[in-house]
Amino acid sequence: MGQSLIQIADILKGAGKKVQLIYAFNGSGKTRLSREFKKLIAPKAPDPEQQAEDIKILYYNAFTEDLFYWDNDLDADSDRKLKIQPNNFTNWVLREQGQDRNIVENFQLLTNDKLTPQFNEEFTEVRFSFERGNEGDKEFVKISKGEESCFIWSVFFSLMEQVVSVLNIAEKENRETDQYDKLEYIFIDDPVSSLDDNHLIELAVKVAELIKFSHYEDLKFIITTHNPLFYNVLYSELSLIEGNILSKNEDGTFDLIPKKGDSNMSFSYHLFIKQTIQKAIDNKAIQKYHFTLLRNLYEKTANFLGYPRWAELLPDDKQTYYKRVIQFTSHSLLSNETVAEPTDPEKATVKVLLDHLTINYNYWKAQQNEHI
Repeated sequence: MGQSLIQIADILKGAGKKVQLIYAFNGSGKTRLSREFKKLIAPKAPDPEQQAEDIKILYYNAFTEDLFYWDNDLDADSDRKLKIQPNNFTNWVLREQGQDRNIVENFQLLTNDKLTPQFNEEFTEVRFSFERGNEGDKEFVKISKGEESCFIWSVFFSLMEQVVSVLNIAEKENRETDQYDKLEYIFIDDPVSSLDDNHLIELAVKVAELIKFSHYEDLKFIITTHNPLFYNVLYSELSLIEGNILSKNEDGTFDLIPKKGDSNMSFSYHLFIKQTIQKAIDNKAIQKYHFTLLRNLYEKTANFLGYPRWAELLPDDKQTYYKRVIQFTSHSLLSNETVAEPTDPEKATVKVLLDHLTINYNYWKAQQNEHI
């Protein structure tokens, strides 16, 4: 016998877990579940001007994008801008919390470092232009739907970063604001599904790092997605031992099925990691996040083969290789220290370590033969 989404929302609430990860196909009720969960945690207040300090849940879903809409300047066709609907959420993020700079930075990381959002003084609209290093007149462009989704996600993620940073301060009186003191949940439903695989991996790693950085016990995270890659990166990065699958029954009810064990068994994610790294090597396009993927691959292989530490699989001069990988995978997401881009010799390390893993461990030879 299936359950209603209200009942499933109640199950999620009662679980008491720091992170709950849910996989579901599109049309299975993910977005509706996020709305039911929001109503369960924070029923709509009779006062429409509910104060920020009363907020118990932040959530990102398809309806978040409805807060933004385009003015295409149909008359002059030159001043295209994204309008921001006046509401408590955007006013809070932009006006009260001043997150505009962080939003720009997060947006450019997912898109193009020259594509620059420019807010007006009232934070009611934003224009986009390509910075070309000159003082000439800027041409405002209408960004793609995918870029628009990245921008809206960046608004939400920038708020998440601030929330985690503030709540990590144990003594409430020492926090820079008390607006998050009653926050209990952050619910994320399919962020930026239009991203290519490389950027989607980066996004998942950033979300996982932020969650791991969150030390406030009363703040919990629920993440739903239809994307196997996004699911698996989070599953692995967060070292989860169980996820969930949400499915819709023919009678309109739903099932939330616990999914135990490594996600490799469902999505062959380890093979995808290898293919992604190999593609970057072939295209001479190694980036910092490929070190994260490489470490992830070593960790999975060590776990499968029964090694207590992934570094035991490294070639001779293990300490040197270990330090090089750690350099690019262990820095805090919110650290003020910036890790430099990998040099050419460091990029070459990725090929050396990938070749070493696949050539010297029969497990990988068997895996490759199974998927030929």
